[in-house]
Amino acid sequence: MSKLLAVFGATGQQGGSVINYVLNNPELSQKYKIRAITRDLDSESAKKLKEKVEVVQGDVYNRSSLEKALTGVDTVFAMTAPSLGKHGNEIEYNNGKTIADVTVEKGAKYIIFSTLPSVQDISGGKYTKVSTFDAKAKVEQYIRSLPIKSAFYRPGSFMQNFAAQAFLAPKKSEDGTWFMSRHTSPAALIPLVDAVGDSGKFVGAILAEPDKYEGKTFSAATALYSLEEIVKIMSKATKKTIVYKQISLDDFKKSIPFAGEIFAEVFSFAEEFGYFGPKTEELVAWAVKNAPGKLSTFEEYLDSHPLHLE
Repeated sequence: MSKLLAVFGATGQQGGSVINYVLNNPELSQKYKIRAITRDLDSESAKKLKEKVEVVQGDVYNRSSLEKALTGVDTVFAMTAPSLGKHGNEIEYNNGKTIADVTVEKGAKYIIFSTLPSVQDISGGKYTKVSTFDAKAKVEQYIRSLPIKSAFYRPGSFMQNFAAQAFLAPKKSEDGTWFMSRHTSPAALIPLVDAVGDSGKFVGAILAEPDKYEGKTFSAATALYSLEEIVKIMSKATKKTIVYKQISLDDFKKSIPFAGEIFAEVFSFAEEFGYFGPKTEELVAWAVKNAPGKLSTFEEYLDSHPLHLE
């Protein structure tokens, strides 16, 4: 008999990737029946999803909707949306805690949570503004204390972000050339992952062998890329001259339309401590080794998802 897998963020990049991977995997599609959870059942993406799987309404701010959505569920893939306001850390943590509490209360056996490293803890309190990371790390810590089996998916920087977050993409100079600017060294390393194409592979490894990966964390990325390597790959893919330009911390913050402190501290932290902490390279290598199938390189991603610079 199939186990019921509930997927949060079902219409988004990570949740959608998990759903597609399970549906297209001969073994997992037999092992799991999917229940997609979304806040808006009337959205176009939710309507399309209904053609493939069961779709139910679930809102983290409406506990009763979560209780209904998680009834009869065996395994949960959970994630929380960032909250960038004044109390963002507390809000996101409480949302994650609510999902975890209801998961346990409804009798689920296993939870997979999309997490991130604690920037504040790893940096010894040097970087304190990255609430989007710290909140997820705190939720992970809470889940580990609960009477339920758990494992964790910890993604690197999304390859999709260069198009989705235009303020981080290359910009055009007056002379017609292009540049990508950060305040960190061109040698600073960033782990890149195709969130849509490959999230499901990492999570799928856990779903295939939940006992093997209980308590484990997949620090998910295809590889670590230096900022200089990233612009070279972009140059080749777009057939435009793109260079890396290191600017001041203040100028970088000014170039970000919102949450400048958060973005600045993320890049500073990654350069100084490693995106996933001091053992980033080792952690990424383990995740790659344990992920089923081939992962998309950044070159391959840009071939299939052209970056349009205008």
